[in-house]
Amino acid sequence: MVISIKLPKEEKDAIINSVQAYFEEERSETIGALAAEQLIDFMIQELGPYVYNKAIADSRQLITEKTAQIEDELYSLEQPVVRGRRR
Repeated sequence: MVISIKLPKEEKDAIINSVQAYFEEERSETIGALAAEQLIDFMIQELGPYVYNKAIADSRQLITEKTAQIEDELYSLEQPVVRGRRR
């Protein structure tokens, strides 16, 4: 299953501007919006699955921890059972 990440235009435009600024500031190179967009698309395609899988693993770990906490809290709510009442 391949997950295609589609960014809203406003977000993609902001990332394009950021990539262009990075190239200008860090590499003293000027790249156009099209080149920046192609780089972003390539990086999403290449890095996307790794980032997605890491997010899933982090979510799984968080849910496991929260489930353990809930389980502990439920055990703490149990009432003691008295067997064989004396008269």
